[in-house]
Amino acid sequence: MKNLTQEDVAEYLGITPQSVSKWERGESYPDITLLPTLANIFETSIDLLVGMDAIRAESTQHNIHKTAVEHQRVGNYAAAEKIYRDALLIYPNNPGMVLGLASTLALKGDANEAIELIERGLPLSINEKHKATMRATLCFLYLKAGFENKANKLASELPLTRESREIIQPIIRQGLTDSEINENIMAILLGDGK
Repeated sequence: MKNLTQEDVAEYLGITPQSVSKWERGESYPDITLLPTLANIFETSIDLLVGMDAIRAESTQHNIHKTAVEHQRVGNYAAAEKIYRDALLIYPNNPGMVLGLASTLALKGDANEAIELIERGLPLSINEKHKATMRATLCFLYLKAGFENKANKLASELPLTRESREIIQPIIRQGLTDSEINENIMAILLGDGK
């Protein structure tokens, strides 16, 4: 930011450079009384230093999704679409917003734009549940848009049923023996043909 060394910051604050180094590595945090001085040194706000901007943004994004999903559930896709389009003006590369709009358009029946958005949003997302849901949706959108080969290819890349929580959680609850556990591991890793 200001090209200050750890030694420079330590000197301004009257502490050791090792303390500043520990902050940078996430091993400790500055004393709360140092925050105003740190904010002045880096010409920023205390909120930014402690991550409040990120927390507020996350809360805002959660509320956007919550409101849009409520509209989706009652079939008010126009309202959900407007919420996501407005949100994308603020968070243009946010995968959740991109995929949220895509899901609304998919439910609304706008396959082509939904496909474009899902294809754009998937590489941005780190949420595996989201990605799996959107890939499965994309299969049907491809089919709806007349891309049967693309639908089949993507469907062949989807996770296998035997690896889903709907299959594994009930099995876990059965209280398996070591032998049964090993059989399940083999079935997952080696397939049904063992």
